Amino acid sequence: MSRPAAPRHSVPAQPLTDYDVIIVGAGSAGLSAALLLGRCLRRVLVCGSAAPRNVTSPAVHAFFSRDGVKPAELLRLGREQLAPYTTVQVRTAYVTAIESTANGFGLTAEGDTGRGFTATTRKILLATGVADELPPLPGMRELWGRGVLHCPYCHGWEVRDTPLAVYGQGKTVTGLALLISRWSKDVVVCTDGPGHLTNNARRRLRHQKIQVREEPISHLEGNRSGQLRHIVFENGEKLARRAVFIHPAQHQRSDLAQRLGCRRTSTGAVWVDKGGQTSCPGIYAAGDATPGAQKALIAAAEGVQAAMTINETLTREECPR
Repeated sequence: MSRPAAPRHSVPAQPLTDYDVIIVGAGSAGLSAALLLGRCLRRVLVCGSAAPRNVTSPAVHAFFSRDGVKPAELLRLGREQLAPYTTVQVRTAYVTAIESTANGFGLTAEGDTGRGFTATTRKILLATGVADELPPLPGMRELWGRGVLHCPYCHGWEVRDTPLAVYGQGKTVTGLALLISRWSKDVVVCTDGPGHLTNNARRRLRHQKIQVREEPISHLEGNRSGQLRHIVFENGEKLARRAVFIHPAQHQRSDLAQRLGCRRTSTGAVWVDKGGQTSCPGIYAAGDATPGAQKALIAAAEGVQAAMTINETLTREECPR
């Protein structure tokens, strides 16, 4: 007499939603998360609409295996490599609202044609990034990404051993100027008025032979390719520089986290734990929108970490004890 066949293991039925995960943001963090979740056979929708923060930069640097790639090309490759993962869908769409539902979350969005749509999901990953707030100095916006730079780790090598400037006031400009002195021995701090520098800060700058110019600035003068030529002071004097570094203020590119009630840090970043979970259950965040260093490679890693956390959380929900 033959034994009855052992019952096959089956994943318990889950509440019906359109997707397991919806990712808001299609930059390095969002696309990296989508790649890993696709490899986990998760149903994923990626919604992205805005140009990347580094759109004006000629290249992405210090990204392993992609050093020097153009920002748009990096994202094109990211989307291209999602093609084999048929459970992942990428849409050009602007997410207007997210609300909690009995089975997870409901999302409302507007597509690239202006037509609205809705979707439901079990989890949300916010990879919406930040926007930089540049000082209203003529030439600052026009030269942003080429003659006006924000990160020496991204751009310091390209302007090494050339005359450089650092723009800003107080503690922030001091720390950035000292860091920039790694790449050039000719660094000038331009505070555009009173620098609000402590005596200790001035001493440290002098020790590194960093000059401080506190005269008001009229404008930045560059060439047609976006390279900086001169910092022009209001008295008419010109300071020849190859580039100026700045740590601009920032704000969240999207207010979705705030509207959802997610906890934020004192600087406005979306608070997350080490796995990318926000203070709101089921809502995760990764990339520049969260605290910490801001680089494309770091954003990509944070997207992968959040995706791992999400997949493992979903698996626990699907496999009751």
